[in-house]
Amino acid sequence: MSPEPGPRRSRVITVEPALTQLSKLTAGETHRLDRAIVAISVNPELGTEVPGTLLRDYTDEIDGVRVIYFVTA
Repeated sequence: MSPEPGPRRSRVITVEPALTQLSKLTAGETHRLDRAIVAISVNPELGTEVPGTLLRDYTDEIDGVRVIYFVTA
């Protein structure tokens, strides 16, 4: 019998302002950001709601990463 599949990950799309920021990151910073994005893709409700917007704010204190994002259907 094959093992149960893991949780389905969300699709992540990066918008233009974020692409500009990404181009300025070091390899280590990119690695830490990738870990945060994977966490969000597995659990999109991980961050807290930004009042009055559709945005969510996720901070990983251990890796020192902050991601502002929104979730669509």
